[in-house]
Amino acid sequence: MNALNNTGTSPVIYIVDDDRLARDSLQWLVESAHLSALAFEHGERFLQHINRASQGCVILDIRMPDINGMELYARLKASGIAIPVIIVTGHGDVAMAVRAMKAGAFDFIEKPYNDALMLELIQTAMSQDRQSREHRHRIENIQYRINQLTPREHEIMTFVLSAKQNKIIAHELGISIKTVELHRANLMTKMNAGSPTELVRMAMLAGVDSLA
Repeated sequence: MNALNNTGTSPVIYIVDDDRLARDSLQWLVESAHLSALAFEHGERFLQHINRASQGCVILDIRMPDINGMELYARLKASGIAIPVIIVTGHGDVAMAVRAMKAGAFDFIEKPYNDALMLELIQTAMSQDRQSREHRHRIENIQYRINQLTPREHEIMTFVLSAKQNKIIAHELGISIKTVELHRANLMTKMNAGSPTELVRMAMLAGVDSLA
């Protein structure tokens, strides 16, 4: 079965295994569950077809001739590709798979595996990938909104995050309360925050404690 290029616009199950029978069997299993699958015999070829936008999950055989599963997973991480990875192991490779999980791999499954268990792992990995992408998208959206604030709105936001009242902000900045109210209203609109509490939650989500 041939591997085709994927732009990352829809979830795909990437299968990397040098064993043709195992590779084709797993691809058939995935596609029988009405999921898209791309299979690769070599790790290098797989790396040419995946990027940070790729969605779904990766199933790696831990022992392959060109790049083993551990090395391939390390290269994915180094490239900033955060797609969930399921490690497929033989009986003697469980310790290696556990090390991969400690390094951040999603899970591992030992050969010979149960088809239903494999499909369950895949569905769970895809769900985690979707949730992680939604979370990252929300953070990126918040950071984008923060970058649209004017310098004065940045200042006002710093005070709002510290729960300062408008009259205190006005005094410390040497401006009128009405000016503070105007900038505060503008920043709340730009941040799409309905309340100071929501603004604080957004800032915490984006890892912003202070903009000073």
